[in-house]
Amino acid sequence: MKFKIIYEISWALMTARLKQTMVAAVGVTFSITMFITLLSFMGGLNNMLDNLILNRTPHIRLYNEILPSKVQPIDQSLDYRNNYNIIRSIKPKKEQLQIHNSLAILDALKKDVRVIGISPKMTVNMFYNVGGVGLSGMINGIDVMEESRLFTFEDYVIEGKAIDLKNTPNSIILGVGAAENMLAKVGDVIQITTISGTTFPLKVVGLFQSGISDLDKVQSYSSLGTAQKLMGKSNDYVTDIQIKLKDMSEAPQMAKEYGAIFGCQAIDIQTANSQFETGSSIRSLISYAVGITLLIVAGFGIYNILNMMIYEKMDTIAILKATGFSGMDVNRVFMTIALTIGVIGGFAGLVFGFGMSVIISHIPFETAALPTVKTYPILFNPKFYMIGAIFSIITTYLAGYFPSKKASRIDPVDIIRGK
Repeated sequence: MKFKIIYEISWALMTARLKQTMVAAVGVTFSITMFITLLSFMGGLNNMLDNLILNRTPHIRLYNEILPSKVQPIDQSLDYRNNYNIIRSIKPKKEQLQIHNSLAILDALKKDVRVIGISPKMTVNMFYNVGGVGLSGMINGIDVMEESRLFTFEDYVIEGKAIDLKNTPNSIILGVGAAENMLAKVGDVIQITTISGTTFPLKVVGLFQSGISDLDKVQSYSSLGTAQKLMGKSNDYVTDIQIKLKDMSEAPQMAKEYGAIFGCQAIDIQTANSQFETGSSIRSLISYAVGITLLIVAGFGIYNILNMMIYEKMDTIAILKATGFSGMDVNRVFMTIALTIGVIGGFAGLVFGFGMSVIISHIPFETAALPTVKTYPILFNPKFYMIGAIFSIITTYLAGYFPSKKASRIDPVDIIRGK
């Protein structure tokens, strides 16, 4: 019964100063709305950027890097073994970029239960022939089916079909930048020259756009068989093996394991993209900092409004205490006011924040740099709404605690004497 009376008194005080109460509630609503919208947008942006990287990046990449030998002949000589030998301008051994025993490695990886899929790859450095000019370029020979399944290759083919690489002999999917430089269209036949000086005609079956213009001026794709034919290599010649795992977090440990077992270099996605992950973390941290700052500012607004209400309602507080209400009861009255503002304003903020996020997610956003993105990215994560609701309660609780504590200590006799 007593709690009902306290709530009725709190409601009467709030409605008596309705404009001030509404200003405080609107402050909380605006803060929560911007908090939800900002985090949802930044989360969507991070997800979009992560997907652009993660969808096109293997969890583990096996390759054969040409490096100078760490052990030099002079170090193996008995006469100089105990000396400190300094050798300058060490040249690497005459080795190929080919991964040795690639077929056996692919077979072993297919049997590993931790692996989702494997996509072999071969890189061919060459020149696009444009009249009498040779433009430098690079062809990636890929397993079309696996590249599409594991790395969403077909999503970036803006003209033609990815599967045509497999179905059409001696075909190529050009980067849009390279196609523009050569004025080439789908269906045209272009000439390329390998670094060994051999010229090949290739049919353009599609255009590819990665979103990085400098890369699209150089990079193109062909089937793995076509790339091997360009270099005059056998069907076991590959320069990269791209691996997708069931659990990406295991990539660093498995990269070391594969490097030791297969005798080649292995790099994991975390190492390859460490700077990118740092950028995503910093963007998220900034979003949380800005959102929490908005809530704290709203809390100060509630604090000021409750302070003013206490000064204006000194007579009311004196009457409550004179009629038998304790300091704790007065404290509860003002805490109820603060929490009511927080709950109503917070709930409205969650609703408006969701509405703003939905509106933004439907705004068209089309750019040549990001061919797979059609609208502004938004992440609808329930965690954001839980954090917003909790912070709205905590902020308004703290904003109401100190003024209500002050009101509970007011002596009604001093107020009456003052009057």
